[in-house]
Amino acid sequence: MAPLTERSVTLERPSREAVQRKALQALGKLPPFSPILNRILASLTKDDVSYSKLADLIEKDTVVAGNILKMVNSAMYGRRGTVNSVRHGLSMLGMDKLRNAVLGMSITRMWNQVRMPGSWSMARFNLHSAATAILSDQLAQRIKVQYPEGAFVAGLFHDIGQLLVALGLPGEYERILSLYGSGERPYIDCEREILGVTHAELSASAVTTWNLPEPIQTAILFHHDPKADPTQTGPGVTPLSSVIDAAHQYVNSIGVGIRLKNGTDAADPTGLASFFTDSARLDTLLAEFKLEYDSMAQFFH
Repeated sequence: MAPLTERSVTLERPSREAVQRKALQALGKLPPFSPILNRILASLTKDDVSYSKLADLIEKDTVVAGNILKMVNSAMYGRRGTVNSVRHGLSMLGMDKLRNAVLGMSITRMWNQVRMPGSWSMARFNLHSAATAILSDQLAQRIKVQYPEGAFVAGLFHDIGQLLVALGLPGEYERILSLYGSGERPYIDCEREILGVTHAELSASAVTTWNLPEPIQTAILFHHDPKADPTQTGPGVTPLSSVIDAAHQYVNSIGVGIRLKNGTDAADPTGLASFFTDSARLDTLLAEFKLEYDSMAQFFH
């Protein structure tokens, strides 16, 4: 499948093509996926993934296994006794939580091995990505969403295009930061000015390269402009891009952003409220998000 482009516009400008090609070449600078990560990603494409085989792989990865036990024994699960068995811990998490936790831990550990420019904070990027993924997944469990099983992954990868620009085009990345720092325009407009392409397009192209399902590609592509998402949904069903957009904005609004300075970007913390007619349900969502995020954040620095 050819990489997606914003608003389905064909890339015609050579300079734009060259920029996209160079940014995507930075994927080759990332460490290869681990066997666990390959199994997790395979589960998203509906390939048969055995719980027992996945458990065997986790038990062989001492870092991931230790982190799973720490998470299960955290306040999030409120257990009085200590869980010492990896398989016991996995059974408590369930397949969905297990998939999300291992995916997040494995990806952030992989990213932390990459040497980035001094102006880039991998810790902030990891926390923002993880927080958006967690909140997207929790929201998708509470409302009717197109392809809800992809919410965590779409949230985790929605901004990987920014990492690719910083890694593959460091000079252009510094120019984007400088223009953004002037406070004249939103970050994504600064990308268009300097690159002719946005991180949303690059993020979508990256997950296309990894053969992730098309609904995830589309949600990532339109996470800054869900109204332009052409996805056809049934009555009362929300496009996944809208979920990622709302989660992303809320996470930014509480200070968990990729950059310390927000420039002219206006994060809308009320976007989540549009999904609920009952404020109590929103309060429950945010309370559970905080609990899960606080429990998992230690693994995403």
